[in-house]
Amino acid sequence: MNITITGGLIIAIGGIFPAIAIGSIGSKAMEAIGRNPEAAGKILPPMLLSMAFAEAIAIYSLILAFIK
Repeated sequence: MNITITGGLIIAIGGIFPAIAIGSIGSKAMEAIGRNPEAAGKILPPMLLSMAFAEAIAIYSLILAFIK
């Protein structure tokens, strides 16, 4: 039972912060594109890369939960 609780906490904590980060990144990028639509080509690639790095943290926590 202790292993189940530990795995659940790893997923919960390791998933909520990347979700908040991805939402914040997307929100700020869309705000910037709304203010300057011509800059969309310069904003979208770094936004997608930042989201991928944030999602990688959630995937690492999923792997840690499976190892436990």
